[in-house]
Amino acid sequence: MSDTLSPRLRVMLLEDHILVRRGMELVLKHDYGLDVAGSFCTPRQLFEALKQDQPDVIVTDYALGATETDGAKLLRSLHLHHPRVPVLVVSSHCNAATMAVARRAGAHGFIGKTEHESELILAIRAVAAGRTYFSRHLTDLAGSINPIDRSDEPGKDLGDELLDTAKLSAREHEVLRCILDGMSIKAIAQKFSRSITTISAQKHSAFRKLGLCNDHELFKVRYQRG
Repeated sequence: MSDTLSPRLRVMLLEDHILVRRGMELVLKHDYGLDVAGSFCTPRQLFEALKQDQPDVIVTDYALGATETDGAKLLRSLHLHHPRVPVLVVSSHCNAATMAVARRAGAHGFIGKTEHESELILAIRAVAAGRTYFSRHLTDLAGSINPIDRSDEPGKDLGDELLDTAKLSAREHEVLRCILDGMSIKAIAQKFSRSITTISAQKHSAFRKLGLCNDHELFKVRYQRG
């Protein structure tokens, strides 16, 4: 149980899957030191609320609906307009590459949706205290020892080794992630407000860097590497 004399942390949630969002709300409401200051299913709703209120922490999904802004673009916008509010990403895209892109875009923490509820509470408290917090599972994959408070450590961001090997840009990575989610080039172009030609070029550039020839090889590599 949290110290009831300590200030309660106010958290805003952004998650487009209602059952997941309701589940996180219940977890937070059962912690005596946390309050849900707002719960939203679209970035627009969140940004409207942030005009009137500033929480202690924002908890957001990384990949929202196909028609919504998500991923690095959302995090960059939050960092630009609300730089003093730490952002924790809770995502089903739980891999070192996505975590590294999120970190570079302004995320203060990143955990997977398969983590225990206690991990969510620990992560929220860590980023609220000005530390960084990354899933132990992901930091283990990236060769890290301690998932909590890496802000003072020298060297590369978590997962940089993977990104350096692939040499993918943030946009190329997002395009491949969407393809792995089953989205078409046209749908990806609509999602990120880019032309089909641009998305296609980013896809082929990523394929070239990874030594892939087609979508089948991309999916094959994904399943081989887990």
